[in-house]
Amino acid sequence: MTANANTKRSTAKALLDIGAVGFSPQAPITFKSGILSPVYVDNRQLIYHPRAWHTVIEGFRSTIKTLDAELIAGVAVGGVPHSSALAYAMNMPSIFVRKESKGHGKAGRIEGGPVKRKKVVLLEDLVTTGGSSLSAVRALRQGGAIVSDLAAIVSYGFDEADRAFEQAGVKLHTLTDFETVLDIALERGLFTDADAGLIQDWLADPHSWGKTYKQ
Repeated sequence: MTANANTKRSTAKALLDIGAVGFSPQAPITFKSGILSPVYVDNRQLIYHPRAWHTVIEGFRSTIKTLDAELIAGVAVGGVPHSSALAYAMNMPSIFVRKESKGHGKAGRIEGGPVKRKKVVLLEDLVTTGGSSLSAVRALRQGGAIVSDLAAIVSYGFDEADRAFEQAGVKLHTLTDFETVLDIALERGLFTDADAGLIQDWLADPHSWGKTYKQ
């Protein structure tokens, strides 16, 4: 579920204002998953830009208020600044989930406090295929947490991610979507209509796009 129109546009504008979203249809980049992409998102810049970050945290606050949550969790590392700031603003307890277990101490993935029988909402900065997010969900559930919602700043909207979240019984909430980001970027003249077509083609079929458009 994506936020309302005002939040979608304000979040998209905030990301574009600080250059967190970039477009390079003629020089695609490669994601960790191997997907070749004409766009990139670097939401880790948000913590350097307080006005844009405030917009995002307020968007998260509005989303979390609609959910039945006792604990806010962040996925390391990208989701942790947002989950921490949001929990502080809402006077709620916060934890974070490591990508993998520590090699020492209790060797756990969950840091901050107990999660057993707690209703946890998980925060991410970006959802691509959903793999890292759902790995964190599994770690929380193994720790006894009740996790049915994940909130992210933005998702690429890949079908495979939507299916994975549905199969895991997790509802994805995003502050904005890529259609809104693209609309505002086009309004600002950040790329041409032709490039917009290439990006739309990529969103429709990200796995095959590189085979067709690879330079």
